[in-house]
Amino acid sequence: MRRFLPDTFTLILIATVAFASVFPAVGKGASFMMVASNIAISLLFFLHGARLSTDAIVAGVKDLRLHALILSCTFILFPLLGLALRAAFPGLLTPSLWLGVLFVCTLSSTVQSSIAFTSMARGNVPGAICAATASNLLGTVLTPLLVAVLLHRQGGGHGLADAGRILVQLLLPFAAGSLLRPWIGAWARRNSRVLAKVDRSSILLAVYTAFSEAVAQGIWHAFPPRDLATLVLVNALLLGVVLAVTTWGSRRLGLSKENEITLVFCGSKKSLASGIPLATVLFGTAQMGIVVLPLMIFHQMQLMVCAMLARRYAERGNEAQPASARA
Repeated sequence: MRRFLPDTFTLILIATVAFASVFPAVGKGASFMMVASNIAISLLFFLHGARLSTDAIVAGVKDLRLHALILSCTFILFPLLGLALRAAFPGLLTPSLWLGVLFVCTLSSTVQSSIAFTSMARGNVPGAICAATASNLLGTVLTPLLVAVLLHRQGGGHGLADAGRILVQLLLPFAAGSLLRPWIGAWARRNSRVLAKVDRSSILLAVYTAFSEAVAQGIWHAFPPRDLATLVLVNALLLGVVLAVTTWGSRRLGLSKENEITLVFCGSKKSLASGIPLATVLFGTAQMGIVVLPLMIFHQMQLMVCAMLARRYAERGNEAQPASARA
C-alpha cells in the first residue's frame, strides 16, 4: 500500500498549501515573500547548472532514436493532446485550469522517478539517465517557448517582457552555475543531499508565496469540488493516453523490452521540481497558485500509476526468466 500513498515531498507540499490557506502572507509580508521566492528560484537554477555534468550532456545524445522518441512524447505529443482535449471539451474546466493543464503538457520529464521506475521495471537505466537529463536541460528553453505559443493561442503573454524575465531569472543563473562548475562542481556533488534540501525549500517557498496570493483572490471559493474532480479525470485521461501511445508505439517500432520500459516511464512523466519554479517566472504569483494545481495532481497520479506499471513489468521479467536464473 505504501506505493499508492503520496510521497513525503507531496505530503509536505499539501501541508504548505494548507498552511498558506490558513495563514497567507499579506501586505508587506507578501511583498517580502515574493522577493525571497524569486531569489530562491534563481539560486535553484544556479545550483542545477553547477551540478549538471558535461559528460552527462554528451552521453545523452548516444541513443538518438530512443531519445528522439522520448523528447517527442514530452514536448510534442503532450502539448498536442492538451490542445486537443481543450478544443474538444472547452467548457469542462475553467480557462485558468485549462491553462494549468496545458502548462503540465509543456514540462520536461522527471529525473529521479523516471530512473527509479525504469530500474524497478528492469529497463534501460543508462538510457533513462541520459534521456531525463537531456529532457530537463532542453526543458529550460523549450517549456517557456511552448508556453509562449499556447498563451498566444489564448491571446495572452507579454512577448519580449516574458522572454527577458526568463533570461534574467532562469537562464542567466543556470549559465553562471555551468560556467562555475569547474570550481564548485565537486563541492556541489559532495553536498548533494544538503543542496537537494535547498532545492525543495525553494519550491516550497514558491508554493507558499503563490498560494498566499491565490487565497487572497479566493481560489478555494472559485473552484468547487466538482471542478477539482473533473480536473482529476482530465489528468487521468491525459496520462492514460500517453502511456497507451508509448507502449503501443514502442512495440510497433520494434524496440527492445528494456527500451520500451524507458520510453514508457520517461515519456509519460512531468517534472514538479522544474514546473513550479518555471510557473513562478512565467505566470507570477497572481496566476501561479491556480496554474500549478493540475501539476500537483498529475505529479501524484503519475507516481501511483507508474508504480503499478513498474511492478507489472518486473513480474513479467521474472516469469520470462528460467527457474535457474531466478534461483
